[in-house]
Amino acid sequence: MTRIKRGYIARRRRKKISLFASSFRGAHSRLTRTITQQRIRALVSAHRDRERKKRDFRRLWITRINAVIRGVGVSYSYSRLIHNLYKKQLLLNRKILAQIAISNRNCLYIISNEIRK
Repeated sequence: MTRIKRGYIARRRRKKISLFASSFRGAHSRLTRTITQQRIRALVSAHRDRERKKRDFRRLWITRINAVIRGVGVSYSYSRLIHNLYKKQLLLNRKILAQIAISNRNCLYIISNEIRK
């Protein structure tokens, strides 16, 4: 009985997995089983950190706004600013407020003084 050669499908699958892990170091880029494990781990981390990035940026914006607002006066804080913004129904999100705080502090001072009245 003649020997049957295997097809290319398994090799093609392994090649596709190894291309994903080409930037990994050591056995993580060479051994198929290890590549598969690292691939799962990398995708889990990517999924988790996409959500984490949103939280981290929100924290950064809040910190920046608070730092600039406290420069105006010690009695005024971030929480009071946000509360007053909601009372006056000004729709400025934290990202925009942080950009204003960095680029033009005087503008943020004017906004905070207007809503404080």
